[in-house]
Amino acid sequence: MLTDIILSFVIGGSVGIIGHVRKYGKIIMPRKTKRFIYLGFLEELLLGAVAALLLVLYAAPNSLVEIIIFSIIAGIGGDAVLNRFKLLKQDSDK
Repeated sequence: MLTDIILSFVIGGSVGIIGHVRKYGKIIMPRKTKRFIYLGFLEELLLGAVAALLLVLYAAPNSLVEIIIFSIIAGIGGDAVLNRFKLLKQDSDK
């Protein structure tokens, strides 16, 4: 079970980083401004990893292939959640 957790965390985080590079064209490093801390690529990495971890723990896959597929799907879903939050924020600013 521990290997399932570690594998899902790594794959989900990797998919999160790939989504970050696809969106921005490069890796944006974390930085601190006067008002807040911008996480950069860590935001997508953590969201993809946590989403994959939760999906694998919830679904309890039986094989390595299922773990990989669930982790990839969850990592992509984490990116979609971030995009949705940004769209909602833009709509409320108008």
